[in-house]
Amino acid sequence: MAYSDYTLQKIEKDFGVKNRRKRLFTEIKYDIIPTKELLESIEETEELLIRSEKAKSEWIVVPILRFLRKKNNKFFTIYSGDNLNADSECGLNGECDFILAKDTGSFEVNVPIIQLVEAKRNDTEIGIPQCAAQMIGARVFNQQRGQEIPIIYGCVTTGDDWVFLKLEGDTIFIDSQKYYLSHITDILGVFQTIIDYYKSILV
Repeated sequence: MAYSDYTLQKIEKDFGVKNRRKRLFTEIKYDIIPTKELLESIEETEELLIRSEKAKSEWIVVPILRFLRKKNNKFFTIYSGDNLNADSECGLNGECDFILAKDTGSFEVNVPIIQLVEAKRNDTEIGIPQCAAQMIGARVFNQQRGQEIPIIYGCVTTGDDWVFLKLEGDTIFIDSQKYYLSHITDILGVFQTIIDYYKSILV
């Protein structure tokens, strides 16, 4: 079994992790100005009619993540298409679209903090169980290495729509607020809020 095979019901049954919808970010404190290069990349997606997951990854997701990494002095690193093998017996294994991990200089995935899933069939709802399973996998992965991180974040995106998730205790919180590429500053602000949380707890 892989991350993509999970449903929210199976996650609750196997791991005792419930799911709830709630507003996760009631106030976005940041007004982050995107670079000219990032805005141009996003604008080109409209001109080129970008549709496939691969294309959206290259033209939208990766530029946003690279912008955030540079803005935060390379606090985190980006793994694309890597496996996160936390517990194969429990089905917590498989390939992930994107793993954001604290940058330790390691060649292999180390200290995963944010899981990002590219939504299939342009539907964020489909990607939520997969993202939730990967977040549980990230927590188990960290625990096995003596790294107790109270909160793991996740995100599901079509490139245009962005939904954020938070794993805390025995609950996966699914943001009731959806964010849109047309308001890129809000998406950047949410990511910055998440990154600042990890900066405050990870040395």
